[in-house]
Order: sequence, then structure tokens, then C-alpha cells
Amino acid sequence: MADQVTIGLIQASHDVHGDEPVKVHKEKAIEKHIKLVQEAKDRGAQIICLQEIFYGPYFCAEQNTKWYDAAEEIPNGPTTKRFQELAKQLGVVIVLPIYEREGIATYYNTAAVIDADGTYLGKYRKQHIPHVGVGNEGCGFWEKFYFKPGNLGYSVFDTAFAKIGVYICYDRHFPEGARILGLKGAEIVFNPSATVAGLSEYLWKLEQPAHAVANGYYVAAINRVGYEAPWNMGEFYGQSYLVDPRGNFVAMGSRDKDEVVIGVMDKKMIREVRDTWQFYRDRRPETYNEMTALLP
Repeated sequence: MADQVTIGLIQASHDVHGDEPVKVHKEKAIEKHIKLVQEAKDRGAQIICLQEIFYGPYFCAEQNTKWYDAAEEIPNGPTTKRFQELAKQLGVVIVLPIYEREGIATYYNTAAVIDADGTYLGKYRKQHIPHVGVGNEGCGFWEKFYFKPGNLGYSVFDTAFAKIGVYICYDRHFPEGARILGLKGAEIVFNPSATVAGLSEYLWKLEQPAHAVANGYYVAAINRVGYEAPWNMGEFYGQSYLVDPRGNFVAMGSRDKDEVVIGVMDKKMIREVRDTWQFYRDRRPETYNEMTALLP
């Protein structure tokens, strides 16, 4: 593998009103994102990540069983298969965050990882599920209505270009999983998100650079843009970025535009930073047992 790898992060608005049928949302969003993936490839991207539940609105703003129809099996659902074909055609790795159904009616917030030859490598299921209100109109991040907590652990996927981990949105507030991904060999961790101003924006450029520094890897943070009707619970403020193991922003997107953010990761920097700081050498895991034993 080459030391330098070009990363493409896709942030986009969702253009369909929430009252429209689920099928319309998915068709329009998939069409839009295929074009953005192709643009990322044209600009040199080798690994491309889309935003959280990319093929629809952030429907967790409300609690409505209508949205269960958006869920698909992974890898046997149509969207995963379609993007496997696209990845093979373009020769790119794709991190594909979609709403997963397992069995009859078990649901997860999931990202499929597809290698550059179209091979399905596996999936990550969001571990930490929020359930908090936003604003005064009954809107919120009502995710426990839609998703079970992930049960597949913190996997690292050995792709054609880099060893990658995935964290999804709210996971970013929890350092424990971020450390496990580093211990398992991740060179870059992708965090596809859907987050609005007024709640966590002040943390957006703090937490994930801190994960990158503490764990000696790159972090790619992706956020959608715009307002989504009829909820209009807040502005999805974009600013998707790639940050290096020293905490420096390599590339950052705008606040309000559909955009492909391109940045280059350098694996030599990962080695240099880890040789300098030796956080993994100096860990004391034998002293951390209290962390899992203590009550909340």
C-alpha cells in the first residue's frame, strides 16, 4: 500500500420534504449521491465516505413508524449491492451508512464497508444510541425509537488502501471505542454524522481531533448540510473534515454547501507521531478495570 491515500468526504443537503413517501426520498438521495461519489473519484479519492443514513432525511427528528420502511438488509439489500457495483466500477473503497433491517423487524444504524473491487468487507453498527430533545417543538435525536445498540463490536476493515474503522455520529462522544479501533490497527476512523447547530457544534472541532491525537490516527468527520422540512429542528452545519494524528485539519468543507471534501492522509505521519508520543506503549490497561466495574 502507498503511504499517501486520498480521502473523499461527501456532505449534502436532503432535498425532499419529509411528508413524501419513503421510496421518493431514497430514489432522489441515491441518485444525488452516486453523482457525488463519481465526482470524488474524478478528484482522486480512493476512500469515500457518505453521511449518516445518507439516502433520506434525518427522520429521527420525529418518532414515526413510516420510516421503518427505509431499512434494508446488509449486504443483501438493493442499496448495498448497487454501491458494490459502483465501487468496483470506479475502483474506490466506499463507507456506506444506511438504515439496516435484520430479520423481520430488528433495526440498526449501520455502515457497510465496500472494498475497491466491490467486495463487501463487513459492517459497523452504531453502538451508542441517543434519545434527546432539540428545541421546543418536540423534535430531537429520537434514535432509540429506530435503532437497537450495535452488537458487532469495533471492527477494523483492511481495505485496498488503508485499515479503516467506523464510528457513527453520537459514538464520537465516547473515547473508549475510539481507543479500541486504534488498538485494532485503524489508520483512519470515519465518523458519518447528522448533527445540528445549537446542541453539539461547539464540540465538533474538539472531540474528534482529540481522538486523532490520543490514538495516533486520522479521523474523517462527515456532517450533512441545510434544514430539513417539516421538522426544521436546526441547521445541519456541514464542515466535514479530515484531521491528522497531530490534530491539524487537513481539509474542511463549507457550512452550507453540497460538497466533496478532498484530503490526503499520510501513513508516515502516523508512524512518526506514534514513535514520538508512545501512548500505546505507555498505556496501563491493568489499572483500568474500575472503568467497567463502576456504576453510572
